[in-house]
Amino acid sequence: MRGLQLPLTQTQKIRLQRALEKLESLSLKANTNATVTIADTIPVNHDDGFLKGHGTLDVDGEVIATVCGVVERINKLVYIRTLRARYKPEVGDIVVGRVVEVVPKRWKLNINYSQDAVLMLSSINLPDGIQRRRTAEDELNMRVVFEENDVICAEVRGLQHDGIHLQARSQKYGKLCSGQLLSVPPYLVKRRKQHLHHLDQLGVDLILGCNGFIWVGEHAEPKDDMPVDQENDTEQDLSSRKYPTTLEDQERAYTPIETRQNICRIANAIRVASTLGFTITVETITETFNLSASLNTGIHEMLGSEFCVLVAEQEAERRGRTKRAG
Repeated sequence: MRGLQLPLTQTQKIRLQRALEKLESLSLKANTNATVTIADTIPVNHDDGFLKGHGTLDVDGEVIATVCGVVERINKLVYIRTLRARYKPEVGDIVVGRVVEVVPKRWKLNINYSQDAVLMLSSINLPDGIQRRRTAEDELNMRVVFEENDVICAEVRGLQHDGIHLQARSQKYGKLCSGQLLSVPPYLVKRRKQHLHHLDQLGVDLILGCNGFIWVGEHAEPKDDMPVDQENDTEQDLSSRKYPTTLEDQERAYTPIETRQNICRIANAIRVASTLGFTITVETITETFNLSASLNTGIHEMLGSEFCVLVAEQEAERRGRTKRAG
């Protein structure tokens, strides 16, 4: 929350400062023994023995923190989980990326990492739905499946010598259409059991990528890939399935104005949470969305100073109630 820059009036500055101070005090009370800053001493049991991990240093018999973060202990290993850090891929992470290059047998994706990720042709489901070996014809038709600037949801398959490998062998993965791609600091998106959410009442899909890329788009029902006659399936047929060509197809692909407004309002709720430095969860996003709707705040007005202050005050009040109830 430090370094927050908003065009605030004097009254708004005081209100925001009080809300952030309350949030900080609640956070410190919850993590009094775990949160450390640089040069803090980490209490350890020298008799049982311990292993120094990331962010620790032995100075004159004491373990000193070299980074800011939370002390984590796994058996005898003591390390510090930094609060603000670049995205580090782990196997099983749900990520959202953009195709930057199509090369033989693979796509290269920008996933907000120090290097591009790799999605192999063999790691996706083909449009015809048939499980078979990839042929030279499949390789020629790669741009029919994904092309440059397409946004894709995938899962981290592994870390190999040539980079991060992804896989999209499930109906919940694949190309994303009719929505917005947002970028937030990766440390604001915590790893959870569920990163793909369907907001049923709003008709919106929300994907919180572990890499800090967040997708907000129109809900798309998973489609069962039906096998077709591969001999009669040409590149032109594949293209016609990918892009609406008739007027009826275009009407079916049209996103209603109400859904578009919901997408924009949710996207601005995420931007507000990111500006305030809040952990981005589906609960935080929904509460911010409901607050803007209850106050009849315009979509463009959600990024204003007054609404940001109201969100901070609401979050401080909510956490206070949660602590008292606990």
